[in-house]
Amino acid sequence: MADKEKIRGHIRGQYAKVARREVKSCCSSECGCNGTATDISAVSKKLGYSQQDFYDAPYESNMGLGCGNPVAIASLKAGETVLDLGSGGGFDCFIARKRVGDAGYVIGVDMTPDMITLARKNAEKSGYKNVEFRLGEIEHLPVADNSVDVIISNCVVNLSLDKEQVFKDAYRVLKTGGRLSISDVVAVADLPEKFKQDLYAISACIGGAEHIDKIKEMLCAAGFKDIKVTLKNNSKDIVADWAPNTKIEDFVASATIEARKTG
Repeated sequence: MADKEKIRGHIRGQYAKVARREVKSCCSSECGCNGTATDISAVSKKLGYSQQDFYDAPYESNMGLGCGNPVAIASLKAGETVLDLGSGGGFDCFIARKRVGDAGYVIGVDMTPDMITLARKNAEKSGYKNVEFRLGEIEHLPVADNSVDVIISNCVVNLSLDKEQVFKDAYRVLKTGGRLSISDVVAVADLPEKFKQDLYAISACIGGAEHIDKIKEMLCAAGFKDIKVTLKNNSKDIVADWAPNTKIEDFVASATIEARKTG
């Protein structure tokens, strides 16, 4: 396997292409996945987004990425501070900003400069004042200790090469009583080496999927309580399209991951 910086650079490069609209999504033919044209609205509806969600976010922010809708499980309240790990073009951030209202605040963090540029342009064009985007890695968040009420994320933790550190830093920035509400890809069986060793499979949210039991162990080790990992009912439909004719849906699944910092 290539060294970590090479892998991280490859992932960043792939998502920069998505931000620049050079490929349709991380599951383009260049990633070894389905190369057909993507109907972004149809994909987003399959992931759990509503028609209203499309109205609540700038059109350019929705690139059909992800494996679920983390805002739908976050139970956001007015006035809360929300952090999105791997915010991309800002789609989930823009949906969340409406839920928390003018008294709330949303921070998006992404390691890809092109994504940050796109998200900031979307926010500026829409005149949003309660959302901002910061360049950074989710393992080392540019966010103060004990400052966030809710952490959301959509199909990004699987891309990290140090998931344990992701959860440790998430715990650091959450306030006591704060919660983790994310959508991600998890392994439900031993993933074949051909996926784990393939850079395109990793950047396509397949090769880096961690087993459910290991995810729970890492969350527990970070200090989280009330840990719950739930597979999405339509997981096989979502995942099968990423690598047709490989039976990848038998090895990885779309899931919601929830936990709480109780102090």
